[in-house]
Amino acid sequence: MSFVFKQMKKFLVIQTASIGDVILATAVGERLHSYYPDSQIDMMIKKGYESLFVSHPYINKVLLWNKKSHKYRNLFALLKEVRRQRYDLIVNIQRYSATGFLTVFGKAKETSGFDKNPWSRWFTHKIEHQIGVKGVHEVDRNQKLIEHITDNKPMRPALYPSEEVFEKVRCYKSERYICVAPCSLWFTKQFPEDRWVEFLSRVPDDLRVYLLGGKDDVATCARLVSNLPSKNVISLAGRLNLLESAALMRDAVMNYVNDSSPMHLASSQNAPTTAIYCSTVADFGFGPLSENSVVVEEHRDLECRPCGLHGYKQCPKNHFNCAYYIDIQELIDRI
Repeated sequence: MSFVFKQMKKFLVIQTASIGDVILATAVGERLHSYYPDSQIDMMIKKGYESLFVSHPYINKVLLWNKKSHKYRNLFALLKEVRRQRYDLIVNIQRYSATGFLTVFGKAKETSGFDKNPWSRWFTHKIEHQIGVKGVHEVDRNQKLIEHITDNKPMRPALYPSEEVFEKVRCYKSERYICVAPCSLWFTKQFPEDRWVEFLSRVPDDLRVYLLGGKDDVATCARLVSNLPSKNVISLAGRLNLLESAALMRDAVMNYVNDSSPMHLASSQNAPTTAIYCSTVADFGFGPLSENSVVVEEHRDLECRPCGLHGYKQCPKNHFNCAYYIDIQELIDRI
């Protein structure tokens, strides 16, 4: 590593996509901090996800892009702030034009991003972006953006719930428990409700079950509880924020998730994880990263799977066999 790189003191990491993408982007911050422990590391994220970084020990400042109101006016306001900071390096994880524009005109000494960004020809470092390469995770792809100033070894994403957060969820930890995050934004990435009921009905009675999710998931979780009247199932959907959910997942016997953001919350705590994959596959590079983690999926090699990178609002074939062929016993065996 050159002397010039050693002088880097200010970094900006840009990831304004979904919650899961932001969590995975924290691995870049972790690696930068490991090489430059005295540096200023800032992150630019979508407004609404800032609670992830409350009490974070390494992220100095969180720049928020409000995309819901006056999207481009707010982008230009962010550009002014970025230019004022005079970063040594801007790391743009996204592949979209707006953040590429900000990266190029942000007055940083160096810039790094993926070749699929429309502004990439003007980046100092342009990295080829590949999805679907077996064994290559998103954190591996992102690490290449800073490999020239660190190394080629990615770190696990990490979030840092405070002691106050852990104290708030301590009341739920009086007995052995599992966490289940049953929902997803996409129908074809979500294990069906009747299959969750089938699984939860077979969970040993000595285990408490906590259902996790946001406000939009309250109704689904309530239906699951109503279908399991004899089980020790409690819905916490809409009652815990992201860091509180992460703090609860950390000490669970097991966490059951879809291919969605709760999986990445579990990874951020190195919490035991069983990830259920329906229409998507882990080879896209977004699988669980905890040391104790497995992917459970159908084994019949459906020719229609995967049917897309992000999932659909309904099964394109109208059978959803990728979900209904999954063996419930595989989930039970993970307890």
